[in-house]
Amino acid sequence: AGSDRSTSGTVRITASQPVACHVLPPLLAQMRLTLPEVQVELVASNAVSNLLRREADIAVRMVQPEQATVIARRVGKVALRACAHQDYLRRRGIPRQPSDLLSHDLIGGDRNEEILKGFAVRGLRVDRENFAFRTDDLIVVWQAVRAGLGIGFVSEHLIRTEPAVVPLLPKLKIEPFPVWLVVHKEIRTSQRIRAVFDFLADALPRAI
Repeated sequence: AGSDRSTSGTVRITASQPVACHVLPPLLAQMRLTLPEVQVELVASNAVSNLLRREADIAVRMVQPEQATVIARRVGKVALRACAHQDYLRRRGIPRQPSDLLSHDLIGGDRNEEILKGFAVRGLRVDRENFAFRTDDLIVVWQAVRAGLGIGFVSEHLIRTEPAVVPLLPKLKIEPFPVWLVVHKEIRTSQRIRAVFDFLADALPRAI
């Protein structure tokens, strides 16, 4: 369509639910002050949108894209921690080692098996029935932890926002997820997309 030198118009961003709900809104509020002519469409989804089919202009992803026709920049990483509300810990006690988790109410995935795989890597036999509460919605996981339902695995940047939620087992190392900021190569001809990409590339590392 040729070069677009205007910063006025719409930019469509897709991100995982936790990033879209908790990380991006304050950043987009800041961006509004510097790029007031840009309208944002934010898609909160854990599915990987296809930038090649123009499902989004910019994506915040936890996996590195493989397409050669997109530009990706690693902007940080998201570390997970076991955590629980202080009310739950008063009732059930504090786990001191990973094996103690087996005697607690755990919050885990319904169809997603990442947490099960994490236990298996550490030699702990856990199946779906060990999870007192199961959901694949990451926002629901966080709200379940905040409600005192049990012990869940949540990103550290979320835990820091709730003083009543206590991080647990500091020696339990969970491989952090890299965070990639991805854009279609149209960034080279669209001043609007370039401006939003540059803003997020600068702001996201501090936010996560």
